[in-house]
Amino acid sequence: MKIALGSDHAGFLLKESVVEYLRAAELSYKDFGVSSEESVDYPDIAVSVVNAVQAGECEFGILICGTGIGMTITANKHRGIRAALCSEAYSARCAREHNDANVLTMGSRVIGPGLAVDVVESFLKASFDGGRHARRLEKISLIEKQMVEMKKTDGNNR
Repeated sequence: MKIALGSDHAGFLLKESVVEYLRAAELSYKDFGVSSEESVDYPDIAVSVVNAVQAGECEFGILICGTGIGMTITANKHRGIRAALCSEAYSARCAREHNDANVLTMGSRVIGPGLAVDVVESFLKASFDGGRHARRLEKISLIEKQMVEMKKTDGNNR
């Protein structure tokens, strides 16, 4: 398993705590930045992480910003990405088991390093349950396909 990891300036310190966990757990990761608390635009980091997940370079992504909301919105604009904003372990586990989430997002101004590690661990250790959940994900995939077709036919930016 390889994890794509990224944060904006607000999430930098929490990302470093996640890096420590990944190293200690001997999990492979690629850090897409940032490397300081110098201000950056979170969509730029989110796109890099999401592209690595879409391309199959990394199995999962982890994105961190101040609230996690901006990273989640940005990530979910991409086809095949199911980003889940989690601030506790139960939601992180269910995001994988029920929604087959492939990107975890967190807010550094919402949770601290200890809880963030618990969230990451729960997310990475869980697996998709399939069954009724697979049927629901297929419906989401159909919506994505319909949106792509609508863009082709009407030229709107949906």
